[in-house]
Amino acid sequence: MAKAPEEGAKQSTEAQMPKVKWDTHGLKSTYCNFVNATSTREEVVLNFGINQNWDRMAGEVEIELAHRIILSPFAARRLSDLLQKLMAEYENRHGELK
Repeated sequence: MAKAPEEGAKQSTEAQMPKVKWDTHGLKSTYCNFVNATSTREEVVLNFGINQNWDRMAGEVEIELAHRIILSPFAARRLSDLLQKLMAEYENRHGELK
């Protein structure tokens, strides 16, 4: 039985993708509960940090920024798509986030 065209195209694309080897030698993990994003025509900037203020009624909040990630718009689009898929899987397993 012949394969559906979509299956053959998918296998062809997968065969062309290189195998990724993750180098975790210099990997550091950091907890962040705050993210902010800005952009220009050439880049998307993500700032990650920690909000340690527990008083939600405070007039001013200080965020300790820990990391700034600068992406091309193309990489930012791939990240957006990846996060959308990840959150859909998460909500299927654990319920919808409001």
